[in-house]
Amino acid sequence: MKKEFEKLLTKPLPQDPFKPQKVLITDVEDLAPDHKKFSFVFTDDELNEKWNHTPGQFVMITVPKAGEIPISICSSPTRKGTIELTVRKVGRKTEVLHRMRPGDFAAIRGPYGNGFPVEIMQGHNVLIIAGGLGIAPLRSLIWYILDRRQLFKEVYILYGTRNFESVLYKEELRRLRERKDVKCIYILDRIENEEDRRWTEREGLLTEVISEVKLNPEETYVAVCGPPVAYRFIGKELLKNGYPESQIFVSLERKMECGIGKCGHCQIGYKFACIDGPVFPLWDTKNLPEMI
Repeated sequence: MKKEFEKLLTKPLPQDPFKPQKVLITDVEDLAPDHKKFSFVFTDDELNEKWNHTPGQFVMITVPKAGEIPISICSSPTRKGTIELTVRKVGRKTEVLHRMRPGDFAAIRGPYGNGFPVEIMQGHNVLIIAGGLGIAPLRSLIWYILDRRQLFKEVYILYGTRNFESVLYKEELRRLRERKDVKCIYILDRIENEEDRRWTEREGLLTEVISEVKLNPEETYVAVCGPPVAYRFIGKELLKNGYPESQIFVSLERKMECGIGKCGHCQIGYKFACIDGPVFPLWDTKNLPEMI
């Protein structure tokens, strides 16, 4: 089993990991304050058809006159032809990107890193736990599963944010809640107005709803993404509810840097987030506590 995991969690680098490919922005969507979703297509039509990724992987995007930034892919590989990235405005590079519009050009290299072990997840239940911006890389996994729904058993999505204003993909998540083939539990840190209440009646921490999930833990794989500091508490709650440690995977997408492990900024003990991650088994976070 160990060799099987190692094989699935070790993806080859692109043929030329240093070569950016020119892309065109086709759509920009405002999601929440300082958060936008960008849609890109390669200017090379053949590359649009051949380019592929695993949910949980990331790319390096070149922002003209600003530099490169690592961003997790939020679109699913089941939907060819477009790459979608959700970007939070947090510095000069992302500020420049946020000013770009459809018709502008950028460049992308990748994909990089290890994604979620979707092949192993097939035939099992899947529990997806997202906190805040952590829903972005998990959106790729969500649509991968729902587009191949017959390959998976029960699916749960737990999503927590500070308030309704900070919820990403609002309409998309509303529609997911109406589907019969997936169960969604949304929770806010605090409900302070009618808008919050229309979104959900649940108030509190994300860890509080884990016990409400009606799945057989032994037959369930768990994917978690959010603030790394929360992983310690989410992991503890999952283990308390019987989920095997070997079936829990977390994303450290916020620790990514150059994409190929050369700069050393993503080094965590003897691991590199860009190469060994950004998706890691929960076991690694316990043995390398500096991860979280």
